[in-house]
Amino acid sequence: VILFDLDGTLTDSKLGITKAIRYALSAYGIQVDDLDSLRPLIGPPLYESFQEFYGFSAEQAFQAVDKYREYYSDTGIFENMLFGGVTELLQRLTAEGKHIAMATSKPTVYAVRIARHFDIAQYFKCIMGSELDGTRIRKGEVIAAALQELGVQDLNTVVMVGDRENDVIGARENDIDCISVLYGYGSRAELEQAGATVFAASVTELGQLLK
Repeated sequence: VILFDLDGTLTDSKLGITKAIRYALSAYGIQVDDLDSLRPLIGPPLYESFQEFYGFSAEQAFQAVDKYREYYSDTGIFENMLFGGVTELLQRLTAEGKHIAMATSKPTVYAVRIARHFDIAQYFKCIMGSELDGTRIRKGEVIAAALQELGVQDLNTVVMVGDRENDVIGARENDIDCISVLYGYGSRAELEQAGATVFAASVTELGQLLK
């Protein structure tokens, strides 16, 4: 069983996400000139990141997420592309009999739309994300829900693949292994600090590790 994160693992979604974050922040008088400066916010729950990076209250953070969605739900969601080799990897793993699922902090409704848009939805036994009402946003909760949906009995047969510290932490909370990819949005230092020990520098290298 292989659980894949979405942003920074399967798709290069930086442009759409950062433009949506910039749109949300502008409503609070915060101007962002360099979209790359928003890279650390890609992956973890935005509700938490708005509080951590900008000192928003819980109420402001929820409102900012709503502003983010105004841009993201129709425009930013498609300012996005698959990393090279992802479709071929999913095809190969499926042909080999692997059970593939998606575990993302992104709302499930968006994750499903993205998977269908890029014609990869058919490879996933389940697509599990957060809820639009702000529940199940922590990666550990998403992973647990995916494992339950899949009916996994033996945790030793499961690996999580992701690019940020929350993927590593969420995997550990569920007693499963994790492969951290270095072509996404988290640094090696961040991942190592979270406890990561296995790394893939490219989709090709990831494919080799998953043989």
